[in-house]
Amino acid sequence: MLFDGVDLGLEPRVRACLVGRNGAGKSTLLRILAGRVEPDGGDRFTNPGLRIAFVPQEPEITGDTLLDYATASGAPDYVAEAMLTTFGADPTRSTQGLSGGEARRAALARAFAEEPDVLLLDEPTNHLDIFAIETLEAELKSARTAALIVSHDRAFLERTTQRCFWLESRKVRRLDKGFKDFEPWADAILEQEAEIARRADKQLGREEHWLQRGVTARRARNEGRRRRLMEMREAKRGRMGERRAATSISVESGGASGKLVAQAESVTKHYGERAIFSDFSTRILRGERVGIVGPNGAGKTTLVKLLLGEIEPDEGSVKLGTGLNVAYVDQARAGLKPEMTLWDALTPSGGDSIMVRDRPKHAAAYAKEFLFQEKQLRQPVASLSGGERNRLLLALALAKPANLLVLDEPTNDLDMDTLDHLEEVLADYDGTLLLVSHDRDFIDRLATSTIALDGTGRVVETPGGWADLQSQNPGFLLPRSRSGAAGTVKAPPPPAPAPPQPPVRKLSYKDARRLEELEALLPRLQAEIAAGDGALADPQLYAREPKRFDQIMRATEAARTRLAAAEEEWLLLEERREALSA
Repeated sequence: MLFDGVDLGLEPRVRACLVGRNGAGKSTLLRILAGRVEPDGGDRFTNPGLRIAFVPQEPEITGDTLLDYATASGAPDYVAEAMLTTFGADPTRSTQGLSGGEARRAALARAFAEEPDVLLLDEPTNHLDIFAIETLEAELKSARTAALIVSHDRAFLERTTQRCFWLESRKVRRLDKGFKDFEPWADAILEQEAEIARRADKQLGREEHWLQRGVTARRARNEGRRRRLMEMREAKRGRMGERRAATSISVESGGASGKLVAQAESVTKHYGERAIFSDFSTRILRGERVGIVGPNGAGKTTLVKLLLGEIEPDEGSVKLGTGLNVAYVDQARAGLKPEMTLWDALTPSGGDSIMVRDRPKHAAAYAKEFLFQEKQLRQPVASLSGGERNRLLLALALAKPANLLVLDEPTNDLDMDTLDHLEEVLADYDGTLLLVSHDRDFIDRLATSTIALDGTGRVVETPGGWADLQSQNPGFLLPRSRSGAAGTVKAPPPPAPAPPQPPVRKLSYKDARRLEELEALLPRLQAEIAAGDGALADPQLYAREPKRFDQIMRATEAARTRLAAAEEEWLLLEERREALSA
C-alpha cells in the first residue's frame, strides 16, 4: 500500500510541492493526477477542458528533431521554438544521443509550450545546470498555471512554491505555506505523533498488565475490554510497520593520504578550438571539501578527471598526493546495467557477501543499510526508481575505504531524508571530498571552497559555498557566448537607461484581457455551484447513486474554491483599474 484515502486538490495558479521519502509513492501519485495510472479506489476529477502537462522523472524524447518533439501535442511552432531557445535547447537538434540535461530541457520546453492549466513536474531539476534551474524558476513564477512539483532541491522549492503536500505514512498532509516553512512544520507533526504513540504504548502496557493478572476474557463484562486491547495491539503493529526507516550510510577514509591531495599549476585544456579552462591553478589539501559548479558542458567532469590524473592537460602540470584511495560516484550510472539484479551489482564475483571496508558482510544486510528490502535483491536494476539506483551507486562506492571521495551529482533523485543523512556523513568524513553538483543548498552546506567554470574558459575559486561564490564574484556565472577567447570574455555592458515614459493610466493589455475573462467566468462558476447544490438537495441521490453524489459534491466544492480565487483576483484587478483611471 503506497497511500490510502488521499485527498489532494489544486486551484488555479497555485504552485505546490509534493514531499516524501523515496518509495513513498510520489511519482505514482503524480501519474494518477496526470491520468497515466488508474487508482485502486477513489476518484480523480478535473474541470472539463483542463490541459495538463506532465514531465516524468525520465522523459522519453521522440521525433526527428527537438522541435518535432516540442510540437507533438499541438503547440504552435513559434511558441515551441521560443521555449526551446529559452531553456537553452537547439530546436534543430536531433532527438538521438541526448544527454540527461538536454532531454530534461526539451521536456520542460514542450510542457511550457503547451500553455497548460496544470504542470506536473517530477524531479525537474535533475541534470539541469544552475542557469537552467533559474530559468525554470522564472518561467514557473511568470506562468499562469498551477503546478505540482516533486523535487529534492530545497533552494528551488523555496523559490517557487506556495503550498506543501507531505506524503508520509500513506497519508497526505497539507501546509498552506511555501517550502521554507515545511521542515519546522513537519518536525512538529512528527514530535506530536511520537507523543501520541508513547501514550498509546503506555496505555497498551497497562491493559496487558490487566490481562496478565488472570482476568478471564470469557466473562462478558471483560469482553469489550479485551477487544480494545486487541485493537491497541493491532494499532501498534501498524505504527511499527509504518515507522520511518533511515539509511545507515557510512564512509571510512581507510587511512590518511598525504597532506597534499592534488595540485594544478597553470593548466589549460581544449576540446578542438574551444578552451575548457585556461591557465588555472589550484591546491587541494587533505580534508578539504571542494564544490565544483558551472553550466552543463562547461567542463566540470573534465576538471575532475584532470585533478585525478586520468587525463593530461594541454599545458601546465598536475601533481597528485601520496596514498590516495579514490571512490567515484558517476552521475551517468554507467556501472549499472539495466538487466543486472541488485544482487549481481553488489556481488559481481558471485557468492553472497560483499567486502565492506575490508570486512565481509552479507549482501542482504548491507543492502538493508541503504533501505533495500530482501525481496528487491533479485529484481533488475531497470525496475528500481531513480533514487534507489542512486542509493545503489552510493552503496557500491562507499563499500571500499576511500580517502578521496568524488561525487558527481549525488543528489539526483534522492529524497530529503537521505540527503540529510548523506550530508551528515560527509560533514564527519575525515577524507577529502570533490563534489560536482547543481544543488545550491547542498554546496552551501558542505563546501569549504567552490570552483566555478563559466563555460567560456574562465575559472574562479572562492572560499565557502554557492552563496559565497555569488557574493564574491557577482555576474561571473551569467550566461555568456562560448565563442570568445578563454579568459577574455566579459559580461555584456549594462543597458543604457531607458528614457522616462509617461505614467500608464490604464490596465495593461494582459490585465485587461484577464479582467474580461474573469467577468465571464464568475457567472459560469456561480451557475455551476447552483446546479451542483440543486442536485445534492435531492434526498434520494445518495442512496440511489452514491458515486455520482460524491462526484457532484467534489465538483461543487472545487467550483467554490475556484470562485473564491477568481473573485479575489477580479477584485484586485478592478481596484487597480479604478486607481489608474482616478
